[in-house]
Amino acid sequence: LRFDEKVRVVVFKSEVKGVFCAGADLKEREKMDDAEVGQFVRKLRNLMDEIAALPVPTIAAIDGYALGGGLELALACDLRVAASSAKMGLIETTRGLLPGAGGTQRLPRCVGIGLAKELIFTGRQIDGQQAFSMGLVNHSVPQNSEGDAAYQRALALAKEILPQAPFAVKMGKLAINRGMEVDIASGMAIEGMCYAQNIPTRDRQEGMAAFREKRPPRFIGK
Repeated sequence: LRFDEKVRVVVFKSEVKGVFCAGADLKEREKMDDAEVGQFVRKLRNLMDEIAALPVPTIAAIDGYALGGGLELALACDLRVAASSAKMGLIETTRGLLPGAGGTQRLPRCVGIGLAKELIFTGRQIDGQQAFSMGLVNHSVPQNSEGDAAYQRALALAKEILPQAPFAVKMGKLAINRGMEVDIASGMAIEGMCYAQNIPTRDRQEGMAAFREKRPPRFIGK
């Protein structure tokens, strides 16, 4: 996905009705020794980092349970859409664990430190509407009879992104992600570098021409 220039948006959904991702298989985990558990969690954390580093926008379509590592997968995405009936939570403390695939870092960046601590300390599960009210998901939608309401809303969101200039969207994502980790002056410098890369693109010239000629732009990602 990272190197396929035809990919413009990635939507993560489940093929299992009622479950986005239920997290790690604790029965499997129980058979591992301490060293194997550490290695497993490191690989999982690296996977989430790779998902977060994808250059194109990513959307998690949460149509059911997203627990533990399942919510960490959703947090690694740029945008999240949930059915109002979905259940989400970093439930690790209820199993004698703590989030180990990015949850302790991405959740507070998403909802703030106080709420993140409350959710992680209690292991509480929340529904899609509660997640929306605290900013954990971008949209909460009523579940439909097919059980894929979040996926359908995620597709609609992806279709809003698709017409926009691909390289500009990628640079926007990069500027936001890098800028959020530094002070605002450094962030402005990062924005400036990303903008500078966008200036010579054919898509920027096309966008200006389309505006001048009062027609829809035809972006090619170059």
